[in-house]
Amino acid sequence: FSVERLLKSSSVGGPPVAGAFRERPSKPTTFRKFYERREFPMALSHDTKGHRIAWKVEIDKLDYHHFLPLFFDGLCETIHPYKVLARQGVHDMLEHGGPKILPVLPQLIIPIKNALNTRNREVICTTLKVLQNLVMSADMVGEALVPYYRQILPIFNIFKNMNINTGDGIDYSQRKRENIGDLIQETLEMFERYGGEDAFINIKYMVPTYESCMLN
Repeated sequence: FSVERLLKSSSVGGPPVAGAFRERPSKPTTFRKFYERREFPMALSHDTKGHRIAWKVEIDKLDYHHFLPLFFDGLCETIHPYKVLARQGVHDMLEHGGPKILPVLPQLIIPIKNALNTRNREVICTTLKVLQNLVMSADMVGEALVPYYRQILPIFNIFKNMNINTGDGIDYSQRKRENIGDLIQETLEMFERYGGEDAFINIKYMVPTYESCMLN
């Protein structure tokens, strides 16, 4: 009983073709090239919690138009230290960016789409968490994302019902918030809550099985 067959009913335009869930190899990212050329104002540090970024400048002083898309580009990375640096960098910049984030949003869509399109489970889960942080990071970001649903949500639709159930209560992936199906549901609900009056109809168009979390 294949996952492909399980997800037939949730696909836009018919059942997913064979290989819809297969990982796509990603090319070396621009983020990696910039890091190797030492063009980021940061270094990798180690403390009791593991690897972290040591910023050499105040984060809110960074050029967000330049650096934020580069860190989003690094979401495709699965190799140390690039993945640690990219993910922590995105988190730090979203936490401190405030009004600087919204003007950069159009530049983030292709990196988000590329990360989701890897079909790599780890990368998808990371990107879903980043999208949740992005929606909450500044005023109007959720509404500004709505026109880009057609680029972002096709992968949501493919993986929406991919839940791992081992039959013994909650599995390890759920404890770590690594269950793709649950994360997609959480993210869609946040898109609806923060996306304004047009969010639900646009989500529903791309993910027909999605039910409103606000109307019910």
